[in-house]
Amino acid sequence: MTLDTLPLAASDLHIMDRSRRNSTLICAPVMAKSVDQMLVQMGKAKEVGADLVEIRVDFLKNFSPRRDLGLLIKQSPLPTLVTYRPSWEGGQYKGDDKQRQDALRVAMELGADFIDVELKVADEFYNSIKGKKPEKVKIIVSSHNYEKTPSSEEIGDLVARIQATGADIVKIATTALDITDSARVFQVLVHSQVPMIALVMGEKGLISRVLSAKYGAFLTFGTIEAGVVSAPGQPTVRDLLDLYNFRIIGADTKVHGEIGNPIGHVKSPHLYNAAFRSINFNGIYLPLLVDNVANFIDTYNSPDFAGYSYTIPHKEAGLKCCDEIDPHAKKIGAINCMIRNPADGKLKGYNVDYLGAIAAIEEGLRALNGSSNGSGSPLAGKLFVVMGAGAAGTALAYGGKQKGARVVVANRTYDKAKALTNKVGGEAITLAELETFHPEDGMVLANATSVGMEPRSDQTPLSKNALKNYSLVFDAIYTPKWTRLLQEAQESGASVVFGTEMFLNQAFVQVEKFSGSPAPKHLIRDVLARYT
Repeated sequence: MTLDTLPLAASDLHIMDRSRRNSTLICAPVMAKSVDQMLVQMGKAKEVGADLVEIRVDFLKNFSPRRDLGLLIKQSPLPTLVTYRPSWEGGQYKGDDKQRQDALRVAMELGADFIDVELKVADEFYNSIKGKKPEKVKIIVSSHNYEKTPSSEEIGDLVARIQATGADIVKIATTALDITDSARVFQVLVHSQVPMIALVMGEKGLISRVLSAKYGAFLTFGTIEAGVVSAPGQPTVRDLLDLYNFRIIGADTKVHGEIGNPIGHVKSPHLYNAAFRSINFNGIYLPLLVDNVANFIDTYNSPDFAGYSYTIPHKEAGLKCCDEIDPHAKKIGAINCMIRNPADGKLKGYNVDYLGAIAAIEEGLRALNGSSNGSGSPLAGKLFVVMGAGAAGTALAYGGKQKGARVVVANRTYDKAKALTNKVGGEAITLAELETFHPEDGMVLANATSVGMEPRSDQTPLSKNALKNYSLVFDAIYTPKWTRLLQEAQESGASVVFGTEMFLNQAFVQVEKFSGSPAPKHLIRDVLARYT
């Protein structure tokens, strides 16, 4: 566990009213240079489903407070939050602060619903509006830390200082150096007695934005368009609503996700969240950018953090964090699925990669041979060449051996290939030797390396000339779907099996393990087709 990260335990969740409906708002920042452009963005914000807009007047050129705010507040199709962020708090404004605060007072007079005031000047601002604040207007007092997420004690002290100003709503935004930083913010949200906005900026802080509804935040921010953000790590409004099912996240929603590094390319959230929604399972599935698996597991130890998928490079590390390991995963030496037992909180690891991959290869061979499911495994007796001796290669070699194939493992380094074949059985060679490896025709080839994955999709682990010896070629990579290896294999006369088939097969198994219900297979297949 990291030095000052407190585990987020079940007792914290009990403080919240589990029966209440999700009331967390989605706020879309508008940051155009002109009033007309801002009005267009406001219309788009309403179209995509935002609840209110944040008018970032520090982005406006030739800003005239009474004229411009009069138009923006009056013509906004949604409630308005006016922010005039100075450069010393991460904004665009570099002028006189008295003029800036004057503009915020004008916004208040003109009927803005919310005003954002930085903690540094909050007392000064409040003194200037004594007896003048309309009842309708709520003041958000904010603090932004663009360097780190402080300790739990420091965050608590900060919140107390903001509350002492008389803020209607407390806002803190910190920066994620690690995904566990969000746990400290969740702690504060859970215990807050006043309306609060608490966010952790950056890619590693995404969970703070999506799970804000679970922990009772007043609002979260979502952008109108991807990449056009007012702070690092903001998802789009559409992603919050359509991908993460934000409106139905509640205090009792079960959290799942894919643990990896990098994680931005994964398609899993699209599949799993659509599946959960389809079968009415109260769960969410997130991309989890994790540096240290043990720290992550120790920190998020609530029963509500219920299950994970594992991808590169954390499949072996995940194994070490399990309280119990499925026999197949133990033999393979890696997991790609972890489930928390709700009764005792213990974690059990599974490897469903081998099930998904071998099933996909068998389906491809049956289609090639015209055989039926009931005629035994078509891999039995086949020479099955696996490229790569990492976690995926181990799963494929183990699965092939289980089906009666004659396994050959080819790896860049011979020693690693030999270590794998010593464990599962078979022959070891180098990838260089594989170029001229041709003991027989009709072999089956499986790529379990990362060669050919985006963004280096122009690469291939084996030359086209060597592919003519194989009747079927499988590539575990699914981004892109058509890897160079598969394109050249097809051109060489081999049948090909996409990595998406392995991905789908293991997804079916994991959805069932996470939810306890049959996976909606046709839906999952349709969703993946839209994103590959």
